[in-house]
Amino acid sequence: MAKTDYYELLGVSRGASADELKKAYRKLAMQYHPDRNPGDAAAEQKFKDINEAYDVLKDEQKRAAYDRFGHAAFENGGGPGAGGFGGGFGGFGGFEGGIGDIFEQMFGEAMGGRRGGRTERAGADLRAAVEIDLTQAFTGTKTEIRVPTRVSCDACSGTGSADKSAANDTCPTCGGAGRVRAQQGFFVVERTCPTCGGAGRTVRNPCRVCSGAGTVPRERTLSVTIPAGVEDGTRIRLSGEGEAGGRGASPGDLYVHVSIRPHPIFQRDGANVFCRVPLRMAQAALGGEIEVPAIDGTRARVKIPAGTQTGDQFRLRGKGFSVLRSTARGDMYIQVAVETPQNLTKRQRELLEEFERETGNTASGSPEHEGFFAKVKEFFDGL
Repeated sequence: MAKTDYYELLGVSRGASADELKKAYRKLAMQYHPDRNPGDAAAEQKFKDINEAYDVLKDEQKRAAYDRFGHAAFENGGGPGAGGFGGGFGGFGGFEGGIGDIFEQMFGEAMGGRRGGRTERAGADLRAAVEIDLTQAFTGTKTEIRVPTRVSCDACSGTGSADKSAANDTCPTCGGAGRVRAQQGFFVVERTCPTCGGAGRTVRNPCRVCSGAGTVPRERTLSVTIPAGVEDGTRIRLSGEGEAGGRGASPGDLYVHVSIRPHPIFQRDGANVFCRVPLRMAQAALGGEIEVPAIDGTRARVKIPAGTQTGDQFRLRGKGFSVLRSTARGDMYIQVAVETPQNLTKRQRELLEEFERETGNTASGSPEHEGFFAKVKEFFDGL
């Protein structure tokens, strides 16, 4: 059976660039990968064919030969499976390591490079939580946190060696690669070497205190600066304050997650602050001036006009939170709630009844009340 044209297999033109070839190959390899098509022999063969095509076309020398002679360039011992162009297909198109190398060519760059590069045992990143008041979020604050972590071993100066010489041997398990591979059926799984933890080497004379790790567990107390204007859920990164790296490797980072306790007076919405102020019925009706607290600890006087209703808002400019990495400030809003009096005395009740008689027959006293019930009347009259 005649072989399908390699360019047609990958769905690209003969003038396709290297990037276009790689993009087409990765898309098809993911589509026809046996892991996504279990038991599908046709998909498995397609997977092999596109790997064979890409192995030829990604190589300038092989591609030039294919463009000139077609598939004949690789027949009779002159192709990818022979010495002329190097490397045997081994059933998967020129990947000496088999399926594991296919994964690396597809995803090696995204996953941190090709195999063989040793991974140092960098310290782990840590997470800590701190809770502050809303007023502390407004002004900014400093707080101390206690973090269980791993620090450099004093006994061996972090080398992991009893004589502090950092003398080491190539790891016998991974041969210095830092990673090991295991065949699982059709696939090859790669993982960090369990013997050296990815370092690629083992300590010749391990420290008795840290057992060669170079780090020991310890609780640290750290000072954290919380900037003014911080919001609930903000994550602050403290570079290098995570776990110490093993045998001199770089430390991890500490991420501090900030939560803000609810405040009994103020509520926050972004950079703005809201304060709900209850007014007595007479205050709202007659108007006047009230004194309210501000989030910055000062007092502000607000003029309440006569006839103020529940839900009316009054803005105090620039009395809100500062905006992070900006000179802008939010505002403070006073939200009014008119309170109906309870537990009336006999005299108070008499006065309210007299007030109701005086205003009950006029629309000017309660225009919304009169307007609503006028619409209700029209509704029933129209039925």
